[in-house]
Amino acid sequence: MDSGPDYQRLYETAESQAGYFAAHQARENGFTWERLSSNVKTGRFTRVRRGIYRLTQFPGSEFEDLFVAWLRTGPDSVISHDSALALYELSDVLPAEIHIIVPRTSSRRRPDIRQHTHRLDADEITSREGLPVTTVLRTLADVAASGLAEEQVRLAVREAIERGLTSAEALRRYAQKRGGRFQEIIQGMEFSGDRA
Repeated sequence: MDSGPDYQRLYETAESQAGYFAAHQARENGFTWERLSSNVKTGRFTRVRRGIYRLTQFPGSEFEDLFVAWLRTGPDSVISHDSALALYELSDVLPAEIHIIVPRTSSRRRPDIRQHTHRLDADEITSREGLPVTTVLRTLADVAASGLAEEQVRLAVREAIERGLTSAEALRRYAQKRGGRFQEIIQGMEFSGDRA
């Protein structure tokens, strides 16, 4: 016998995602299309974009576009590159498209989303504003490798150190591990007041 939609489980899912949820997550919790539409009409849910909703009691996020992109690309996706840099507020440059690292098995392309299929270690993923995002170190290495202007990378590195998001020593170690352009940029920088 069908017990109907499980509002509590959907709430718990959405709560961990700053109030946002995808239609498929609602279906997994027993919501039919009709029930979902009814909840939008009564004001319990807000339709954000096609297939993406928010519990009305949660305020909209300034990072709503990132939530929409992440929910559309799937739970194993991670905000990365220029988008992660913006999420950390380490750049004034607004990316033209949202950057997300997706599993290699993901083949569906979406407009306005730049999908990357790089391998991520568990220690290169964290959470910020309710979104899975690459760590500051991984983000800085990714934007350097993807060709962001060197001065922009240097500014982001300095800002990350000043705000205590990383240390000069951690940057040097990670740059040594990653190599390439990121290592070249870090080796060419001088840091005052290195932190342990």
